[in-house]
Amino acid sequence: MTRWFEDIVIDEIFPLGSHSFTTEEIIRFGKLYDPQYFHIDPELAKHSHFGGLIASGWHTVSVGHRKMVDALSAEEARLRALGQEPGVSGPSPGVNSMDFKVPVRPGDTVTYELVVTGKRPSNSIPGWGLLFNRLTAVNQQGELVYSADLVGFSKLRDYSMPLKLRVLLTLTKVPVLGKLIRRGS
Repeated sequence: MTRWFEDIVIDEIFPLGSHSFTTEEIIRFGKLYDPQYFHIDPELAKHSHFGGLIASGWHTVSVGHRKMVDALSAEEARLRALGQEPGVSGPSPGVNSMDFKVPVRPGDTVTYELVVTGKRPSNSIPGWGLLFNRLTAVNQQGELVYSADLVGFSKLRDYSMPLKLRVLLTLTKVPVLGKLIRRGS
């Protein structure tokens, strides 16, 4: 999230946009990254339990991730245009769950959105918070095709390092003491 941890509102919905999946795109992605017959061969796919060509789940995920990154960049630009300093987002420590509910087929238009479902300060990285997010994707019939529970880091704006940590950080910069401190860790 390109907002400061303190500014993030729980349950706020972030629309990420839509994407229309074409036969050509599904086959191209499938051949490159998930070459199972129901992703790359329309004729063979007719006889699969899916009843036709479908997009790889990883294709659906990749499009959603791209939409999320683009939305974060747009939010950063929006905040800068308002004269505000955007927050700093960090890496993701993981995905807690990922579900593929309905196959994505050629011609489907999938709409993605992100909701921050919870947040807390990080226990292991001072100055950072954890965001718990739900990413969902629905097709043009309103059917949920994909959902994931993601975790991401967001920097705290108003963080002040405790004196104990500042002293330890300073001591690690003294050559002999730094070696002793690092050995003890």
